[in-house]
Amino acid sequence: MRNNKSDESDIETPLLGGATATIDNDDSLKNPCFNWLFESVFRNMKTLILSAQGGQSEEFLESLPKNVRKRVEVLQTIQGQHDKLKAKFFEERAALEAKYQKLYAPLYNNRFDIFNGVVEVGVSGEAIVDKNGDTYIDIAIEEKKDEKGVPNFWLTAMNTNAVLADEIQERDEGAPKYLKDIKWCRVKNLKGFKLEFFFDPNPYFKNTVLTKIYDMVDEDEPILDKVIGTEIEWLPGKNLTQKVLKKVPRKGYKNTKPITKNVKCESFFNFFNPPQVPDNFSYGSFFNFYDDETDEDLEDQMEHDYDLGTTIRDTIIPHAVLWFTEEVEYI
Repeated sequence: MRNNKSDESDIETPLLGGATATIDNDDSLKNPCFNWLFESVFRNMKTLILSAQGGQSEEFLESLPKNVRKRVEVLQTIQGQHDKLKAKFFEERAALEAKYQKLYAPLYNNRFDIFNGVVEVGVSGEAIVDKNGDTYIDIAIEEKKDEKGVPNFWLTAMNTNAVLADEIQERDEGAPKYLKDIKWCRVKNLKGFKLEFFFDPNPYFKNTVLTKIYDMVDEDEPILDKVIGTEIEWLPGKNLTQKVLKKVPRKGYKNTKPITKNVKCESFFNFFNPPQVPDNFSYGSFFNFYDDETDEDLEDQMEHDYDLGTTIRDTIIPHAVLWFTEEVEYI
């Protein structure tokens, strides 16, 4: 796999039921004690805010001197005005995003037709002038008659990205060769999003579309509610997420046939079987960062899964050809 360096500055970390921490690439963050305190504060910030909105807030205000309390009440009013503007911002941003998704659509359709060999390009050698007056030369290219489109377009693009290259195993690479397109759209009142992977008929699984849905409580923090992936209908002996272990019985045993066992293995297609969050999942407190190691491991898995999803949505889909040609290492 190709592993190019990725930009580690401005890392946005999704938290289940928590806040978003944007971490700048600063030397002070290399101190493990600072990291512990920094993350602990952000993970508990939401709990503190919610508790302050209840009875504790009223008790706190009552404890203040009268003149100070009046000033704080005015500040609360200002905060309310700010929150209304922020809500308006999110509303307008969603409308703007929807507008440009429609404008992007024909470009993505043209891209699909070219790399899937639906249309041919570069056969006339004639000059083409677009509506903006820019001139392009349609260069004549000799291609193999039996080769259509751009083979392995998505596989190559994803393998160039450091985040995704680590997920795609050598044994996986046969299946993505049948990947025709990747799309995404908003779901659930624009708070979540869905990824769709479209496949040609292939010798690995029956599905023609694999989906991954990120159901968000609030993407702007962002807070994940749940993640849902398509159950892949593997064809016999083709499950890329499992490998078969064989154990040969010792000499002297009556049954001399090898014992086989299916075990889970690393695969990009584990992406469609995301970790599930139990109802009793908890985050700990300021002085007990995690309730147990299970919570810590689960949260790491969810953050990594979300990182994969947003990388595909925000980086691979809109800039696929740049990744295919290796013009970029990160965006």
